[in-house]
Amino acid sequence: MKFLVTGGTGFIGSHVSERLLRDGNRVVIVDDFNDFYDPAIKQRNLARIQAVGRVKLHTADIVDKAAMDRVFAAEKFDAIIHLAARAGVRPSIEQPLLYTQTNVTGTMNLLECARAAGIRKFVFASSSSVYGINSKIPFSESDPIFKPISPYAATKLAGEALCHTYHHLYGMDMTCLRFFTVYGPSQRPDLAIHKFARLIAAGKPIEIFGDGSTRRDYTFIDDIVEGIMACVRGAFGYEIFNLGNSHTVELRQLVGLIESALGRKAIVERRPEQPGDVPVTFADVSKARRMLGYDPKTKIEQGIGKFVEWFQRPS
Repeated sequence: MKFLVTGGTGFIGSHVSERLLRDGNRVVIVDDFNDFYDPAIKQRNLARIQAVGRVKLHTADIVDKAAMDRVFAAEKFDAIIHLAARAGVRPSIEQPLLYTQTNVTGTMNLLECARAAGIRKFVFASSSSVYGINSKIPFSESDPIFKPISPYAATKLAGEALCHTYHHLYGMDMTCLRFFTVYGPSQRPDLAIHKFARLIAAGKPIEIFGDGSTRRDYTFIDDIVEGIMACVRGAFGYEIFNLGNSHTVELRQLVGLIESALGRKAIVERRPEQPGDVPVTFADVSKARRMLGYDPKTKIEQGIGKFVEWFQRPS
């Protein structure tokens, strides 16, 4: 099969692109190499992908409809895995218009291109952020999600709604995946585990917002990739799946695990809780287990060890 992977040189996208190539598929990547973090990191990810197999790259912004039209005119795809997005809760509060343009308009552009090209299979990367401050734990796909508390969460919720619309109107096979705090080798430098490891290793202070009791459902990248591959293999009409580890870890416990793996103690600076942050994320993955055969295998202790092993490897 021939896949379009948007954001294919990013953290999750590069792992997905590698896996598709290893499975014998053809891969086309669209990525704009923006400066949200150092574009050289994405270039290194691209080199890692290219070491696995031949991949075609289009350097373009999904917000640019004319550019997307050119990509779809030049290529014929069997399926789209849409991972490109502006990510992060706190930056979205600072730049809500940018997040809306990329995550909503960009998604609409891809849906329109897919519809016009007759592409039926579309996998959309959503986020656990859509649950907001959910009153029920663990979070289930059937929970009401109409109270997002950040622009980022709202844009992901809008993306899910657009996908449903295109399934309803045009019969496209739409799968929306709510990722829960993905981590692992090649993780973005702005994300907590990578940032903490970098600062602790350098003997610099880390910022802890709140009292350290917030809990996250940290999910190792290999498990996320397995869930995405299961979606690619099946046909679901329109479905939403949680992809998480279904186990929560307190922030202070996470710091302790990173300290142990690095063999260094953290210098902690306490900060007030941040707007847009949620106290807990916790995935009910029973639907994904039942329909996808999804079975997360990497416990946080193993995953942090694998991340630190990658982090300490000479670049």
